[in-house]
Amino acid sequence: MLGVFSSSIVSPPDELVAAGSRTPSPKITADALVQRFVGTNASAVSVQIGDHAQLAYTHHNQTPWQPRSFAAKDEVFCLFEGALDNLGSLRQQYGLAKSANEVLLVIEAYKALRDRAPYPANHVVGHLSGNFAFIVFDKSTSTLFVASDQFNKVPLYWGITADGYVAFANDAELLKGACGKSLASFPQGCFYSTSVGGLRCYENPKNKITAVPAKEEEIWGATFKVEGPAVVAATE
Repeated sequence: MLGVFSSSIVSPPDELVAAGSRTPSPKITADALVQRFVGTNASAVSVQIGDHAQLAYTHHNQTPWQPRSFAAKDEVFCLFEGALDNLGSLRQQYGLAKSANEVLLVIEAYKALRDRAPYPANHVVGHLSGNFAFIVFDKSTSTLFVASDQFNKVPLYWGITADGYVAFANDAELLKGACGKSLASFPQGCFYSTSVGGLRCYENPKNKITAVPAKEEEIWGATFKVEGPAVVAATE
């Protein structure tokens, strides 16, 4: 799966901008990246959302236990890969039919987050149990919401294209050929939200996330890490 978003929607991470400047390497534009994805993946589908966002996906080579899915509802678009272990209980929580799959569940969860402020974003993602990565784009508010599971069971990467778009994909090689050194693995157990101002750990949302510059020989430009203890001690 692939999502590309212009700088009018999401500010390119400074660490990835710096990595690309530190070690210049060939890049291509966001449009060329989407065309490359569609041209090299059987039965690929791409969706242009306004002037500043594109999503693309394919069912080719997906595994039965980590399927990819796409849905759109009320101007909220979502790409989802993986499976939720607690889908049944989440359907009940959000009042969905038994036929609702993971991608529809995530759309409803996002809408609840958006419409029931100040409902914390980390609670929404923290309630998801399973292997997953998803990209949500709300056209009505130009909001981007991206998340990965706690154990990185579904790979997710992000980088910056030649024209300054931020790209998210489950294929590192795809982004390597498009983003050069402005590329990193999306940190596990984290979410990125333009409405809350960037990258957060949903298990420990108060813990700072830092980016460590990568060595020259590595394909990554930086590695994002959550600082502090893995578990926050309970307080009375």
